Amino acid sequence: MWTKDNITDQSGKTVIVTGANTGIGFETALALYEAGAHVVLACRNLEKAQEAATAIKEHTGNGTLEIALLNLANLAAVKEFAEDFIKNHQQLDVLINNAGVMIPPASKTDDGYELQFGVNFIGHFALIGYLYPLLKATPGSRIVTLSSMAYLHGAIDFDNLRSEKDYEPMREYSQSKLADLILSIELQRRITSAGDKVLSIAAQPGANYTELARHMDPEAFKAAVERVGELMEPWQGALSSLYAAVSPDAEGGKLYGPDKDGGYRGYPAEAVITPNALDETVAKQLWSIAEEATGVYFPV
Repeated sequence: MWTKDNITDQSGKTVIVTGANTGIGFETALALYEAGAHVVLACRNLEKAQEAATAIKEHTGNGTLEIALLNLANLAAVKEFAEDFIKNHQQLDVLINNAGVMIPPASKTDDGYELQFGVNFIGHFALIGYLYPLLKATPGSRIVTLSSMAYLHGAIDFDNLRSEKDYEPMREYSQSKLADLILSIELQRRITSAGDKVLSIAAQPGANYTELARHMDPEAFKAAVERVGELMEPWQGALSSLYAAVSPDAEGGKLYGPDKDGGYRGYPAEAVITPNALDETVAKQLWSIAEEATGVYFPV
């Protein structure tokens, strides 16, 4: 059973956690702070980021904290965040792509993509790309991208990424989380092909009590809990991300998640990846769309 007690000393390491002000992201940032890392809480609301930093500092830890504004729904803002980070830091040991949007009312990013696809996938793609040179230059660096069990029901509809046809909240969420997993796997293929040493690893947290479901109708939420069973607390859901970020046993191109009840509960273990995330033709097409949307090309 792997827990945060297994995390070795992270002193001297610099980590970015997107969406670190609440839920899985907060617990991830807290554990890494406790282990001695310099943790950057990259959030779309600086006030909430500061509140999270204050709460983290109430715990015993050897790490340091920094807050930064990151709006993944605006590609210009993603670029600005990355440029500021690179200007002020000499290394980036771990980038944890944790932030996410789940089943909001129909809406789009500032760049015209369906909000969940745009934030969960496109925004993080751009972030990875802008930060990749620093990751490449940092020995032993890792990119951890969060997917979800929802990916199992996902399919990439290349004709509806901007809600050109219609909008179905859960379908679009599943698509975005599938896109995240495909991104993580395809990135490792490209890293390997380029001869770089960065690891790209995916994680999924299982079923947890977090703010992610705040847009869900109470009755629908109740039905979902009845369907998937008891929900874990965020600290336990964060273990998969932490395992991917620090465990010497975590491998690039793999997915890690809870080991019980089909991936909904338990402690980190390697998960079986289903065929919808392993189609290399889909992966290449998705990558090309992300390059076109962001103007970011990597690894190079």
